[in-house]
Amino acid sequence: MEKNSNVTEFILLGLSQNKNIEMLCFVLFLLCYIAIWTGNLLIMISIMCSQLIDQPMYFLLNYLSLSDLCYTSTVTPKLMADLLAERKAISYNNCMIQLFTTHFFGGIEIFILTGMAYDRYLAICKPLHYTVVMNRQKCNTIITACCTGGFIHSASQFLLTIFLPFCGPNEIDHYFCDVYPLLKLSCSNTQIIGLLVIANSGLIALVTFVVLILSYFFILYTIREYSVESRHKALSTCSSHVMVVVLFFAPALFIYIRPATTFPEDKVFALFYTIIAPMFNPLIYTLRNTEMKNALKKVWCHQIALKGK
Repeated sequence: MEKNSNVTEFILLGLSQNKNIEMLCFVLFLLCYIAIWTGNLLIMISIMCSQLIDQPMYFLLNYLSLSDLCYTSTVTPKLMADLLAERKAISYNNCMIQLFTTHFFGGIEIFILTGMAYDRYLAICKPLHYTVVMNRQKCNTIITACCTGGFIHSASQFLLTIFLPFCGPNEIDHYFCDVYPLLKLSCSNTQIIGLLVIANSGLIALVTFVVLILSYFFILYTIREYSVESRHKALSTCSSHVMVVVLFFAPALFIYIRPATTFPEDKVFALFYTIIAPMFNPLIYTLRNTEMKNALKKVWCHQIALKGK
């Protein structure tokens, strides 16, 4: 990989140069990372060990939790290690690997959220066709399509970046390797590549977000004729998904839909979709979902009862 570049490693400037702030951030992100693993593993185990796995919404939620774990793990461990290190270095090869994996798992997450919106649209707007359309084969096809879409998106970002020459300086003003900070360091004209990045990441995020908003518009339009109890149940289910979508998409759109420039605020916004959203997803889906709470109680109370015997 290094034949196209004089740079063999990059220096990540991270979130702050103040050691006290870095120590505070380390403790905070350590707690967040523990919460991410605990919450998402609880969801995955509770779904797989109960009958919820047979329901399309929870089948997709199971894979969303898995993608959350994979996605945040491409960034958070390195971030925490750098917060304790004097020199925050990452090799050229590892930087390219991090770039590929973050966009791969991030792409999968975006497409799974879209698949979940499609599931809710069918369940509420086309209830008579729902059980026929959303069978296990269709669910597996959705997950396969999400992984394929994530790979195509990530491979595109990777190919746009891998051939860029880097002659120095090698300091990335970010806490992980992403496209825009790398374009800023390249010693070649990156204007066209910047436009291609917008066409890739920016348009994918924007189009997906518009599709999600439209799906919920149709859902709200449909449930206006439902009974109060049915409306409440539909809104309760969908509101969880909407909260996750806003947490993930709002900062992503801020960063990727604009021209290829970087701002100091980018690092703060990136925290939302790399750490904060994966941490809050389990809380949002469990605290606002009766079926999920019942599954958690049933599975874990059963395990406690078995240990007590």
